[in-house]
Amino acid sequence: MTADQQFRNLMAGVCAPVSVVTTLDADGPHGATVSSLASLSLRPSLISIALDRRSSLLSRVLSAGVFGVNVLAADQDDLAGLFAQRDTDRFAAASWSPHRGLPRLDGVAGWAACRLWSTVDGGDHLLLIGEVTDAGAIPAAPLVYGHRTYGTHSGFRTRPRTPIADMIAACAR
Repeated sequence: MTADQQFRNLMAGVCAPVSVVTTLDADGPHGATVSSLASLSLRPSLISIALDRRSSLLSRVLSAGVFGVNVLAADQDDLAGLFAQRDTDRFAAASWSPHRGLPRLDGVAGWAACRLWSTVDGGDHLLLIGEVTDAGAIPAAPLVYGHRTYGTHSGFRTRPRTPIADMIAACAR
C-alpha cells in the first residue's frame, strides 16, 4: 500500500460536514461539493474551505471575492452527488435562489455568505478563509461524509433537543 493510499484511508475515517460552495458571475451560478468546511474564528466570524487548484470553481471564487456555503441536510445526499459531478448543469437540476448575490440551495441545514478574507497554500489545494457576512441555520440533521459514504451522526435524529432560547431562559431563572 502506498503512502498516498494510507493517507486516504486514514482521512476516510474522519467524518466531515458536506457542503456545496457556490459563487455567481456573469456566466451564471457555479458550485461544487466540499467536505473541508471548518469554523476558524468567532471575532471576526471566519470559516475555511479547501478547493482543488484544478477546480474551475476556485478561479471563479478568487475572481468574485465572495462565496456561499450551503451546509447540506441529512436527506440531501443526492445534491452532494450532483454537485460532485463534472460536466453537468448542476443548477438546472437543483432548486436554488439568489441570496445576498450568491446561489443558495433550497432545504439546506445551514447557509453562510462569505467575503474572501485570505488564502493559504495547501499543496494541491488552496485554503480559502471567508469572513461570514450573513448566516442562518435550521435545527436539521446535517449530512456528513465518512468511510466514503454519506450519513449523519447517529444520535442527532433521535435525541430530543431543547431550543437554545429555552435553555438560556432556564439558566436566567
